[in-house]
Amino acid sequence: MDYNWDWGVFFKSTGIGDERYLDWYITGLGWTIAVSLAAWVIALALGSLLGVMRTLPNRWLSGIATAYVELFRNVPLLVQLFLWYFFVPDYLPQPIQDWFKLGIAPETSAFISVVVCLGLFTAARVCEQVRTGIQALPKGQLAAASAVGFRLPSIYRHVLLPQAFRIIIPPLTSEFLNVFKNSSVASLIGLMELLAQTKQTAEFSANLFEAFTLATAIYFTLNMSLMLIMRMVEKKVAVPGLISVGGK
Repeated sequence: MDYNWDWGVFFKSTGIGDERYLDWYITGLGWTIAVSLAAWVIALALGSLLGVMRTLPNRWLSGIATAYVELFRNVPLLVQLFLWYFFVPDYLPQPIQDWFKLGIAPETSAFISVVVCLGLFTAARVCEQVRTGIQALPKGQLAAASAVGFRLPSIYRHVLLPQAFRIIIPPLTSEFLNVFKNSSVASLIGLMELLAQTKQTAEFSANLFEAFTLATAIYFTLNMSLMLIMRMVEKKVAVPGLISVGGK
C-alpha cells in the first residue's frame, strides 16, 4: 500500500486556536478515564448489593435482583444509552429537566447520562460475579458464623463478602476493563472522549491510520496497566488454599 505515514501530525495545529491534535487526545483520554471510573464506582457498589440480594433467603429481594439482572443484561448497551439520554430526562420533574437540558453544558449532561447508563449496565454483570463468589464458598462458612452468634448482615460483612471478593478479582478485572472499552459509546451522544477525538483527528487531518493507531496504543497501554495492577492486588489479597494465584 502506497501510504505516506506522518507521525508528526499530532504536534501540528488543528487550526482551532492554539490546539494541537495531541491536545485532543489528552482531552479525550481524560473524559474516558472520568466516565469509566465514575461508572465503575456505581457498578461495584450497586452490583455488590444486588449480588448479596440474589443469595438471600428472602424470595422478594432475590426476585428483584434477578429481574434487574435479566433486564439490564438483555437490553443492548447502546439502546440503554439512548433511553437514558433522550427518553428518561423527559419524564423527570420539570426543575430537573430544565437543569439537565439548559442549566448545564451539553458535555456535562452527556457525561451524566453515560455514567449512569454504563454504571447500571455493568452492575448487572458485577452482580453475577458477586453471587458466584458467595455461592462458591463452603456451606459451612454460613453455618459456623451463625453458630457463634453472628446475624445475617454481619455474616455477609465479616465472613462471606471478604472471601468472595478475593475469589472474584479475576472476573472483576475483566469487567473493569470492559467499562473502559464500553465508554466509547459516549461518542454517540456527543461526549468527546478518546474515540470521538480520534475520529475528529482523522477527519481534520486526513491521517486516518496514524489517528487510529495512536488510539489503539492508548487503549492497549491503559488496559494492560490496569490488568497488571489488578494482578498485583489479586496476589496481595489471595488466601492460601482458597484460590489459586496468577492462574497457577
